[in-house]
Amino acid sequence: MREATQGFNTQTIRGQQDAVRVGLVLLCCFQFQQSTSIQSKYLTCHLCLSLLDAYLHYSFGRPVLSLRLPAGQQSRFTVTPMLTTVGDLLRDITAKDPGVHTASLLNGDGQRISTCTFMETVLNKDFQLVINDVTHNVRSLGEGSSHEHMLGVDDMKYMVRLLHSALTLPQQQHVKHGELLIRQDTLRQQLQPLENVREKLAQEANTKASVLGWAGLAYLSLQGGFLGYLTWYVFAWDVMEPVTYFITYTTSMAFFGYYMMTKQDFILPQVRDRQFLNFFHRTASQQKFNVQKYNALKEELAEVEANLRSLRSAILQPEDAKQPQKST
Repeated sequence: MREATQGFNTQTIRGQQDAVRVGLVLLCCFQFQQSTSIQSKYLTCHLCLSLLDAYLHYSFGRPVLSLRLPAGQQSRFTVTPMLTTVGDLLRDITAKDPGVHTASLLNGDGQRISTCTFMETVLNKDFQLVINDVTHNVRSLGEGSSHEHMLGVDDMKYMVRLLHSALTLPQQQHVKHGELLIRQDTLRQQLQPLENVREKLAQEANTKASVLGWAGLAYLSLQGGFLGYLTWYVFAWDVMEPVTYFITYTTSMAFFGYYMMTKQDFILPQVRDRQFLNFFHRTASQQKFNVQKYNALKEELAEVEANLRSLRSAILQPEDAKQPQKST
């Protein structure tokens, strides 16, 4: 009996609130008719809408559902027509107020709308929002209005840029690929005579470095044989021992002098490479070979080939993505 009395009192209070709200709306409508300036009409219209429990309006170019929740607070839910579904909107409402136990959307005929339906379809006609068995009638903003106000000016500019990039990017990639191929052929043609001269200079420098190495080996061999001859056939070891000491000391000084001049250890592969480069640049300067130009062309060719590889991978990615779809 007590529960029935409380339910009756709740319904009575709601009925009184609705009556008061309807009276205020009628008063606002009367004020709207009496208003003369556009600003006063706008304020009066906004006041009328704020008295409703649920209504649609636009904010920054997007539809917004203003709803008075059971807790008494007025909340706003932004709707993206082509992305937001009925289920998304109901979940947002439920998450906003813990007092919302049940929520559903009904069309004008009172039929429940599926949660998978996009709000694009719902916003074209009037619908009903049922929260905790309380029905809120929501008027539509007009058929096709969501298309007109869905995107602002900045959003439209951004979408146009995206569409332009999507349509012209493959063509730009192929044009860039053709330009890189032409540049690659041009660089190879410019490098071909320089490459022939470089190979001749490198071969000549390699020969000189090898001759220098063999000359060093011959010198050490002759030195060892001469010292052996003096030790066993001319003088005794007691006489030759100080001589070999000074020869070893002098050789150590020569190695240290090499380090002081080159700032490198006397490691035979590095010594040979250094002599190769020395002979190469000396011969190149004699034959007027422009080493700086050759190096610049080689670096540019390497950069062009790297850009070609990355561009080819970008062009082939969409084709690779389409192959599994064709096979299925």
